[in-house]
Amino acid sequence: MSPQGRGIAKGDTFRILHVSTGNVCRSPITERLTRHALAHRLGALGLPSGDLIVESAGTWGHEGAPMEANAAAVLADFGADATGFTGRELLDEHVIRADLVLTATRDHRAQVISMGHSAGLRTFTLKEFTRLVRAIDPATLPPLDDGMAERARALVRAAAALRGWLLAPSADADEVYDPYGAPITFFRSIGDEINEALDPVVTALTGVTPPH
Repeated sequence: MSPQGRGIAKGDTFRILHVSTGNVCRSPITERLTRHALAHRLGALGLPSGDLIVESAGTWGHEGAPMEANAAAVLADFGADATGFTGRELLDEHVIRADLVLTATRDHRAQVISMGHSAGLRTFTLKEFTRLVRAIDPATLPPLDDGMAERARALVRAAAALRGWLLAPSADADEVYDPYGAPITFFRSIGDEINEALDPVVTALTGVTPPH
């Protein structure tokens, strides 16, 4: 099958929702870095990234607020686009629509799950999901020919099945700490953490390793 035909035959979509507190620092960085990485990897194959919809919201989200300036600066460091972003408060409809919810901390994860909507099996902290994804053999996932959404849903199911077996090495290993109000140097360290955590996730979703 031609590259243009791969991964888009079913017209299906898969929604990734990133959640932090204010939706002006961590989750915007994660949302836009995810979009950037997906476009970069899939672009190398001539594939669109539209099958995977990436959004974000905050448990105490500043509705309509701009991204923090330091967060936008971090995105610029990675060549990602910060334009047009506005903060959102996390609503039931966001959780209902999401196929995968990735949170900054365990507290955020607990808040999402407490909203109901059978969110437990598709809600992880970002670093937790990364740890689980690293343990999944990509050969066991559907190929891109079956559609990006189908591959992504299989990845979430596999990660959920591993959760009780592959525990965090420490209490704070799954946390991405809040840089709000911190200097740009701390924002950049958080940006590096997020980018490192996203790398194996995007690789698993797309089947494309990062170019070096």
